[in-house]
Amino acid sequence: MVLKVRRAFVNCHIIISFAVNKKRLMPYDYNTQRKRMALPEYGRNVQKMVDHIKTIQDRDERNRAAKTIIQIMGNLNPHLRDEGDFRHKLWDHLALIADFELDIDSPYPIPEPSKFIEKPRQVPYRQGGIRFLHYGRIVEMLIDAAADMKDGEEKEYLTTLIVNQMKKSYITWNRGQVADEVIIGDLKLLSGGRLKVTEGVKILEIKELMPPVKKKPMGKPHGKQQNKQFSKKKGYTRH
Repeated sequence: MVLKVRRAFVNCHIIISFAVNKKRLMPYDYNTQRKRMALPEYGRNVQKMVDHIKTIQDRDERNRAAKTIIQIMGNLNPHLRDEGDFRHKLWDHLALIADFELDIDSPYPIPEPSKFIEKPRQVPYRQGGIRFLHYGRIVEMLIDAAADMKDGEEKEYLTTLIVNQMKKSYITWNRGQVADEVIIGDLKLLSGGRLKVTEGVKILEIKELMPPVKKKPMGKPHGKQQNKQFSKKKGYTRH
């Protein structure tokens, strides 16, 4: 018994020594320690292949290898085939993965690296606060556009549409009743007195502006019915 325990101890010591030596000889390779991929959606293997063809000296062989990689990239991303410039985009991706250091005969002009660095143009947006948040910016723009129109039927029709939209927005965000006089007063305030509701024009009611809320049908629970049918078939009775 003592001999068996001693042999088991020696075997464990040998295994631990082998594992320690193997760890020293074969260090772990983590993705965080590797080269950063320009386009991770193509994977590490495509990145390695592109890095390899950059070391090929023969230009013809390098061109053939680049075409092969283009086919592999297309198979990895079949959704790109629905786009019109499918092949052009793949060659641009190849140049981006190679960090624009791949000297090959590309069928398309190589994109400039500066285009990927420059910041996008700023989207113009009107500065300044909104007078009434529940109406929003678009309603204010509609009011300004209607105020600049000439007097006539089109201006009156657009004013009526704006008033109804203001009432709908007010009810949507405030969840309460609102008098038509309040909406007309807000219209006068936002337009600076340039817009007025024509006499005789009726603002729509709440039920006409807001769609009715559909209630879920209240059905009987199926579980109890099934239990009753099961008890009748089996002849069981509850006590």
